[in-house]
Amino acid sequence: MPKWTLTTEFTFDSAHYIEDYNGPCGRLHGHTYRVRVTASSTTLHPSEYCPHPVMVADFRSLRWAKRDSTKGGLDHGVLNELLPKEYATTAEEIARYIYNETKQRVPEGVTLKVSVSETPNSWVEYED
Repeated sequence: MPKWTLTTEFTFDSAHYIEDYNGPCGRLHGHTYRVRVTASSTTLHPSEYCPHPVMVADFRSLRWAKRDSTKGGLDHGVLNELLPKEYATTAEEIARYIYNETKQRVPEGVTLKVSVSETPNSWVEYED
C-alpha cells in the first residue's frame, strides 16, 4: 500500500510566560518559534483550495499557526492570551495545541506529528 509523508516548516514570533515558573521563563518574554508539521496518509485528498484528490493535506492548512494572531494564527500574539486555559505555554503544550488545531484542518485518516522549538538547539515532538 502506498504511503505519502510530507513535512512543512515555518516560524512565528510570539510572547509568553510560564505561569508559576520560578525563574526568567516566568516573566513575559518572546521567541521565534520554529514549527515542523509532518503529515502522512495512504490516500490523497482534495482540499479547501483544490477540488481534486492530489495531496495528503494542503500546506496552507498545515501552516495556519504562522498567520497573524488577529487572523486566527499565533504570530505576534501573547500565547497566554491566545491558547485556551487548559494549555500551559511550555513548548510541550504549544506542540500539543498546534497538533490538536491542525488535526481539525486535515482530512480524516491523515496522521500528524508536530515539532516545536523555542531555541535553535531544543525541540519537542508531539503525536497522538
